[in-house]
Amino acid sequence: MRILYGVVGEGMGHATRSRVVIDHLLRAGHVIAVVASDRAYPFLCKAFEGRAGFSAFEIHGLHLDYKDNILSVGRSVVSNLGEAPEGLAHNIATALNPALRALDPQVVVSDFESWSYYYGLNRFLPVISIDNMQVINRCEHPPAITRDPSFQLAKAAVKVKLPGAHHYLVTTFFYPPVRKERTTLVPPILRPAILAAKREPKEHVLVYQTGKNNPGLVPFLQRLPGTFRVYGLGREGEEGNVSLRPFSEQGFVDDLRTAKAAVAGGGFSLMSECVHLGVPMFSVPIDGQYEQELNARYLAELGYGRWSPVFDEDKVADFLADLPSQTGYAPQDNSRTLGAVDELLAALLGAL
Repeated sequence: MRILYGVVGEGMGHATRSRVVIDHLLRAGHVIAVVASDRAYPFLCKAFEGRAGFSAFEIHGLHLDYKDNILSVGRSVVSNLGEAPEGLAHNIATALNPALRALDPQVVVSDFESWSYYYGLNRFLPVISIDNMQVINRCEHPPAITRDPSFQLAKAAVKVKLPGAHHYLVTTFFYPPVRKERTTLVPPILRPAILAAKREPKEHVLVYQTGKNNPGLVPFLQRLPGTFRVYGLGREGEEGNVSLRPFSEQGFVDDLRTAKAAVAGGGFSLMSECVHLGVPMFSVPIDGQYEQELNARYLAELGYGRWSPVFDEDKVADFLADLPSQTGYAPQDNSRTLGAVDELLAALLGAL
């Protein structure tokens, strides 16, 4: 089939997950045109450079601003409004791109990306949603979670993202009851390096920080016992018991599989990798992103780790002194999830 595949550029979890699905689809003989924004675009272009049946188009997407592990709504709004005129013009030009129009897509796949969704909507194309965010809106959750005003806001935001899709594949390591039709819960999509990784715990703690604007992180870690390998701060070096690491996919995976524990935000991709490998995780969700808090709550409820709304020295120290046993989760490869994608596409092809 001829597939338009949209990938949101905010956070790299969407791109790394989409890389696995796109590779699978190309191997199956499908023709893929990717539309992606921000870091996802160069990442996917490099990953599939020279691959037959692959093309990519850069679009303008919204982005979020953070400081000290807090989402700044005001700065995000101002920044996006300032870029809106140029971004809109760019996206219109992409829609009119002769190469994209020549592809004449038969179906749209979207990883929480709106441009491809509206492209499909305007052309009466079926849209398949593949992401973890839809778990907020399409599943039932415990009253302790749903009573939270932040949950209701997050649910409303997710509800208006990709409404009326042909089907929703929701990647997850927790399985609340599904409350809406055309919804299938599937295991997390894991990159090959994680699937190939062998768990060999040592004494260091892996720390991942999604933004560079957290100057208090290193001093915080220096007050804790043990050694820490930190990714994401954009600099390298040794600062006492803290080792600041450069970006390296294989280096990160090696440090993760051998870590005695991980400390990070509430992003789904890394959290699902920790759960898969059996690495106990302490999660500090970004303030203002309830989806991350939802992930963290389930992480703790299922016994895979602990969480806190803020970096709390005593709580992290207690966690490292008494790590969860990380039992009860059966690791899975991508076959079930990719099989569900294949079944949906085969049914759509048969209906043409």
